[in-house]
Amino acid sequence: MADLERSGKPKLHYVIDDYTDPWKNAPYLVLQHGNGRSSRFWYSWVPYLSRYYKVVRPDARGLGASSADFDLERGVTVEALVDDLTAICDALGTQSVHFCGESMGGILGLALSAMHPERVRTLTLVSTPVYISDKMKETYSMGHKSRVEAMQEMGREAWLKATNRSTRFPPDSDPGLLDWYEAEFANGSADVQLAFAKLVNGVNAAGFLPRIKAPVLGLYPTQGAITSAEQEQMLIENLRDFRLMHLPTRYHMVHHIAPAGCATQLLHFIAQHDGVACHEA
Repeated sequence: MADLERSGKPKLHYVIDDYTDPWKNAPYLVLQHGNGRSSRFWYSWVPYLSRYYKVVRPDARGLGASSADFDLERGVTVEALVDDLTAICDALGTQSVHFCGESMGGILGLALSAMHPERVRTLTLVSTPVYISDKMKETYSMGHKSRVEAMQEMGREAWLKATNRSTRFPPDSDPGLLDWYEAEFANGSADVQLAFAKLVNGVNAAGFLPRIKAPVLGLYPTQGAITSAEQEQMLIENLRDFRLMHLPTRYHMVHHIAPAGCATQLLHFIAQHDGVACHEA
C-alpha cells in the first residue's frame, strides 16, 4: 500500500499487488474502479494477474483511502482524475502502464489514453459506457427527477439495492456478494459518491475515441442495459485497434459475475503485446 502526498491536491492511496519474479522487472497494470467504488472491488482479479504483472489499484480521489480534502463542486472532473492517474504513474517511476478500467474507470482510461497516449501501453474497458443514455438516466432515477435526487430522497442504501437488482447483478447472484457489495459501497462518502454520479451523468467520451493509439480490449455484457449496441458500435467505428468480447450475461458487473474469465482475457491480451509468458507448468 502507498500514499501519494501532493501540495494543494488530495492525497491519493493505491495498492500494489506484486508476485512477479523480482528479476524480470514486470510492467505495471493499473486497475481503476468505477463510480462510487474503491480499489477493494478488484479483489477477485488480483490472484490471476499479480503473478505476471505489478498490479496497481488506485482509490480515486475522495473514495477508499484517498483524501476527500478538495472542493467537491469543482474537484471531480475528468481532467482532475486523469491528472491524479499521471501523478501515480510518476510516483511508480514508470513512463507507461497497461490500463484497465471498469465502467467509469474505463471512461478515465479513454481520457488518459487520448490526453497522454505515451502513458498507456494497452487499454481494457470493462462494461464501460461512452455516455449514459437518457433511457439509463431514467432507469437510475427510479421515478425521481435524476439519479442524484433518487440517491438523496430514497437514501443511498435503498437506491443501491434497487439498482443492483435491476441492472448490475443477475437474480441468481450469491446473496453474500450482494451484501458485501452494498456494505463496501456504503463505506464510501455519500457526498463524494454524489459528486461522481453527477460527473458520470454528464460525461461523454466520444471525443476521445479517435485520438486513442493504444490497442483496446472491450469486455462487455451481452446486450447490456448500460452499454448498448449503439455505444459498442461507436467503439468499433472510432477506435483504430479494438477487440470486443461479450460475456454471457446482460448484467453490468461482469468483473464480479465472471472474474476468472475477464481477468484471463485481460492477461492474455496485454501479455501478447509484451511478449510475456502468462502461464506456468
